Amino acid sequence: MPAHRTSFRELMARGELVRAAGAHDALGSTLAQQAGFQAVWASSLEVSASRCLPDASVLTMTEYLAAAANMQKAVDIPVVADVDTGYGNNLNVAHMVHEYEAAGITAVAMEDKLYPKVNSFASAAQTLLPIPDFVSKIETAKSAQRTEDFFLIARCEALINQMGVDEALTRCNAYADAGADAILIHSKKRDEGEIVEFLDAWDGRRPVVIVPTTYPQWSAAEAEKHGVSMVIYANQGLRATVQALRDTFTAIVAEGSSLGVEDEIAPVSDVFALQNLGDWLALEK
Repeated sequence: MPAHRTSFRELMARGELVRAAGAHDALGSTLAQQAGFQAVWASSLEVSASRCLPDASVLTMTEYLAAAANMQKAVDIPVVADVDTGYGNNLNVAHMVHEYEAAGITAVAMEDKLYPKVNSFASAAQTLLPIPDFVSKIETAKSAQRTEDFFLIARCEALINQMGVDEALTRCNAYADAGADAILIHSKKRDEGEIVEFLDAWDGRRPVVIVPTTYPQWSAAEAEKHGVSMVIYANQGLRATVQALRDTFTAIVAEGSSLGVEDEIAPVSDVFALQNLGDWLALEK
């Protein structure tokens, strides 16, 4: 068990670029920490996909919270929880903050879409809340928090909804005024152009978070030069897992044994190490 868990606010206060990896369970969060990521993104896409369900407000807050809490228990880097729209109205938002804080999650990201939401990259309607309604949610979340450490990231989907950079700036300024601790600006363009346009016009009053899923060519170093404080690699781990499992299982079925893949997959001893088996066995002595 980690001796000390750094809060997300402590991490951001260092003033260094934060890189986070998406995960959906304790194993994934542990591997992210071992790889050198400074934070873990408890991705609603990954958590729902692990159940073979759509990222469309099908699972409940309780299910997403359980996944995030298990991730945080396993690592001493902060878990940033993707809490979608806050799971409902302002009362649901207040309840969400109380429950995530109680579970040891020190940061959440809440988006300005209408509940129930659909994943940003899905071919479906992406309806945004009116600015005053989302501002009210932010104010509710900040008034509901019980510790100074708790960190709220306001996620703006204006670019996802093709509403333009000016609308994104208007919304993000309103969210900052309402007390959001950081802004997440999201885009599904194939290049970083509109993100750079947003960043060039942003006054730096709050840290900015990006998720370069559709523009992977933009490096973290370049993003930092433009004022980005955090980069989230939100679903690469999930996609790698899908491909690795598909290739491995297909090969075993085709060849009639696992011999052909044994040199390419982790040994059982590696699994034992990730489970901290030695520490647990030592308790019996």
